[in-house]
Amino acid sequence: MESVANVLESYRGRDRLVRTVGYSSRLLGGLLTAPGGGHPELGRRLLLVAQELSNCRAVLRLFDDLSMYLYSRGYGLGGTEEDAIVRLLSITGNVADQLYYPCEHLAWAADYRILNIKSDKWWTLSNSLWSLSLALGALRESNNMSRRTYQIRMRVETLNIISCLADLANAVHWMPPGVLWAGRFPEWLVGLMGTVSSVIGLYQMACGSCGTKDP
Repeated sequence: MESVANVLESYRGRDRLVRTVGYSSRLLGGLLTAPGGGHPELGRRLLLVAQELSNCRAVLRLFDDLSMYLYSRGYGLGGTEEDAIVRLLSITGNVADQLYYPCEHLAWAADYRILNIKSDKWWTLSNSLWSLSLALGALRESNNMSRRTYQIRMRVETLNIISCLADLANAVHWMPPGVLWAGRFPEWLVGLMGTVSSVIGLYQMACGSCGTKDP
């Protein structure tokens, strides 16, 4: 219980736990509302919980721009990074992450009619930036893993790749119709992909590892 309380004391820890609960609720709710699930009413309630937790995280991300900027500024042009490819992937990923937040803020404000603009294009743009960041993250980890073969680092980078690819699968699902498998995932599969990446994030935090960014 103390370890859980310690996680909840930090913003990142609380966000990861809320994310895990939200996607787990979506996974279970999707299974219960699927044909033959047997408990559609309970499933709908769990999906409602998942949506509200997702909305909660979106509101909290309104305050993430500065921390992302400080992270990007700290990395800079990656002068301490030995590998040029990893450096390029990291810089590009940081730019995508930095642009993601204002795009999502605009989409959120449009949905709540704070701004008189259409939210669709801003959600699409923010989701595209997130997808780009995840793809670059998977490539970066793969490139690192091919050069650093010692066991602990390989395990960390393998988990990062799995997390990035799980989130990327969902990111593509939320793209406009016609883009690869956009819109084709059932609720339970979205929940499964998100739960996998969320559990990895919690594990990495417990082990003191640096995980990937997880909108």
